[in-house]
Amino acid sequence: MTPSQPTQSNPSTAQARVLVDEMLRHGITDAVLCPGSRSAPLALALAAAERAGRLRLHVRIDERGAGFTALGLALGSKRPVPVVVTSGTAVANLHPAMVEAAHSGVPILALTANRPPELRGTGANQTIDQVGLFGPHARTVVELGAAGDPELEHRHWRAAIGRAILTATALPDPGPVQVDIAFREPLVPAEGDEEYRLTAADGTALGGDDDDDDAATARAVTAAPVDLPEGRPGGRPWVQRALAGLDSAPGASAVAVDLTRRTLVVSGAGAQPVSGLVGVPTVAEPGAPVPLHPVHPLAIPRLAPEQVVVTGRPTLHRSVTGLLADPGVDLVILDAGPHSPNPTGSAAELADSVLTGWDVDPAWVAEAAKVNTHAREAVDRLLDRHLTSAGPTGLHVARAVARGMRAGGNLVVGASNAIRDLSLVGPLDPDVSVYANRGAAGIDGTVSTAIGVALTAPGRTVALMGDLTFLHDLSGLVLGPRELHPEDLTIVVADDDGGGIFSLLEQGDPRLATDFERVFGTPHGADLRALCVGAGIPFTDTDPAGLEEILTGPSISARHRDIVPEGLRVVRVSTSRQGLRDLHAALRAEALG
Repeated sequence: MTPSQPTQSNPSTAQARVLVDEMLRHGITDAVLCPGSRSAPLALALAAAERAGRLRLHVRIDERGAGFTALGLALGSKRPVPVVVTSGTAVANLHPAMVEAAHSGVPILALTANRPPELRGTGANQTIDQVGLFGPHARTVVELGAAGDPELEHRHWRAAIGRAILTATALPDPGPVQVDIAFREPLVPAEGDEEYRLTAADGTALGGDDDDDDAATARAVTAAPVDLPEGRPGGRPWVQRALAGLDSAPGASAVAVDLTRRTLVVSGAGAQPVSGLVGVPTVAEPGAPVPLHPVHPLAIPRLAPEQVVVTGRPTLHRSVTGLLADPGVDLVILDAGPHSPNPTGSAAELADSVLTGWDVDPAWVAEAAKVNTHAREAVDRLLDRHLTSAGPTGLHVARAVARGMRAGGNLVVGASNAIRDLSLVGPLDPDVSVYANRGAAGIDGTVSTAIGVALTAPGRTVALMGDLTFLHDLSGLVLGPRELHPEDLTIVVADDDGGGIFSLLEQGDPRLATDFERVFGTPHGADLRALCVGAGIPFTDTDPAGLEEILTGPSISARHRDIVPEGLRVVRVSTSRQGLRDLHAALRAEALG
């Protein structure tokens, strides 16, 4: 006996399908999902959309890693990415990724399934007060109550998810949004509604077996799902941002910068190219545009700029912080938004752009070039000398990565020492795209972020991180056999068996040596090879020279795993924390000598 077709889907199923349909209309191409009961309506609707070829679904078993996977997907695709979780602590596990996205301006949508209002505050299982759980780290919170009549309510559902997407992508301050959805039982489709499929306007199914990918994509654009209350005609979103009119007043502020003065630009995370400053000597952190006239951060004390222009948010070097706090230097910050980088409080002017009608003094450019060359040569010389009497450090690993990166590739850099090391041993090829979670500068989620970037950004991807950063997100390596795997991702781990950065901070003062290893160095003794074997990830042990050879070798694609099974691989370089504090002191002295 064949079950009769229901006249319409049950309310929770219909609501989830409408929300997914509307996200597709806004150009969503990837979504991340963690398994759960309360979120089942969204899980099934997303799975149907993937079968129809309209998005890529990434299933993860760990919500914390799922949040950072969504963040990496958004970074690589430059599109908003939803991450769907069930109720309770599953929501709380998204918090680290939401914090990072909030501070780095990445549009991720936390779609958090919730119990209906009548079950909250009653002791019902897996129920917490989760609406607004992310506090100031969500640009806004959109709360959708339990669904009723889809024909009457669908326009509110469409408008709500549209508002969430527009808020997450709004310039100049994009960022994460929480969409909390109360799903009332039943949480699965009614009998006869199980094989729900999205179909094209011509009535043909949008399955996943179409030999003509272009044809499938073209039909998907005009797809009109059946059994849903109609959205806007032509596949348009229910609500969208209007374009600025010709008579719109400019909203940007500008400041005049006299480039005949000794001017230095400092570019940090999130910096964008500024045409008026191209000819100015620039200290650029990894991820900022590679400058025409670079200045090594260790060379800053040899220069005496009269004014500094800051773009992005520099956070890595104390020499930069000291310069920005110098009362004798005029400071201009090009980011007058809500997260203006003015930690020293010294800036006299905040602006969105510069007005420059003056040429840079050639003598100043030549002076900056001279000290930059001296500092870079000093770093290379000392690192080579170090290897004659001691083992490699994270600096040597970072240098091998910088030398091994190819134009068109992607580099994901972990927090703590990894990104600081890279900034001292560059520069990178200007055509390498650098990604780093510098919003909150935490070590969590870096493996998952790298996988997200590798799945969406074109080209080869390399991730550089320390051993603690790697271990902190070890579950990110667990990708199911039916999940999309990166085609070419190499995770490089500089393994010094602990937290090397503390050797360089106040905590590394020799007078605190008695307790240093226990409470700051934190050696773990973990066998990274065994951990990777357990996750089914190819693993290689090498030294900096071998690493450079690996990275400059031919790219290995996941399409050829039958020949070389390394679409995702881990390369470990054993490094030492011993003497690291003295090495950095010698680098500073040599750069100034």
